[in-house]
Amino acid sequence: MKRLRRDLLFLLLAVLPVVVLDALGAFRVLAARLEAGLAAEAPLTMAESAPWRPPASSAPEASAPAEDEAIAGGPVPTEEPSPLPEPLPPEEGHSEAALPAVRIGGKQTPDLRGLLREGWSYTLGDEGSQILILHSHTCEAFTPEGEDRYTPSGDWRTLEEGQSVVALGDLLTEILEGKGFRVLHDREKYDWPAYNGAYDRSGEAVRSILEENPTIRVVIDLHRDSLGGRKTHYTAPDGADSAQVMLLLTTGENGLYHPNWRENLKLGLEIQRQMEKDYPGLARDLDLSPARYNQHLCPGSFLLEVGTEANTLQEVKNAVRLFADCLAAVLETHREVG
Repeated sequence: MKRLRRDLLFLLLAVLPVVVLDALGAFRVLAARLEAGLAAEAPLTMAESAPWRPPASSAPEASAPAEDEAIAGGPVPTEEPSPLPEPLPPEEGHSEAALPAVRIGGKQTPDLRGLLREGWSYTLGDEGSQILILHSHTCEAFTPEGEDRYTPSGDWRTLEEGQSVVALGDLLTEILEGKGFRVLHDREKYDWPAYNGAYDRSGEAVRSILEENPTIRVVIDLHRDSLGGRKTHYTAPDGADSAQVMLLLTTGENGLYHPNWRENLKLGLEIQRQMEKDYPGLARDLDLSPARYNQHLCPGSFLLEVGTEANTLQEVKNAVRLFADCLAAVLETHREVG
């Protein structure tokens, strides 16, 4: 028995080093393979790994991007977005400084100079309505001052149309009609009693209005911005205190159906350039967002932000008057010649 135990012990001592060496070899091979695999993958930078978030001032409200859902029954894209147009040859006497100020928030890199040279492709006919003004966030209001006071329906919101962005739509309609344009102003409330889903509801309304009025070429969704209590300021040529305005255009990234976004952008660039020419400082940088905000429904659509919650009603009305002059000047060049 003692001899058997001794033989087993010798056998174990002879085999154990072989087993240990084999295990160590296998471990080294596995470690080498893992190291090679990791080295083949470039590490993500912060910009690549972080999800896209819009700038604080790019959306009408903090929760607005979540509302921009595809409208039921709308076409769904099955192909990659169409390629950008080829840049046009340089225009004599047109410098880089003449390009409007644009802040790009998504992945698209449009040829702004080329789009400006192409120009908006549409004209305003001499019959029927030409422009639609609406408010997806109809109850947005401003800082009360003097006689401009209201009963709030929420933070900086009211159902009183004379104190909300609806009053700005009324003013813009009046000015444009005074310049000979035919305007429809939709005063329906799309953010009351429920705020979420406002863009879905306003989108359905735009579809219906466009079906009934096929001559409409321009759709303006008029808002006021929210900058956490900060106001915008511009001094009008007559010395009056005015708010600033901002155009928000969209590209419809991440699968949102938006095939004609470049046409919207062409019109937006023309308006932005006109504002910077006539009233330098009135316009904040044009915001090109990867969202959509119903702008796929008409190739003359844009979202207009007038002031913030910290501006007064009189300041934003002054801004609308100046903006209306610039918009009318641009649209005049697109009137149908009969």
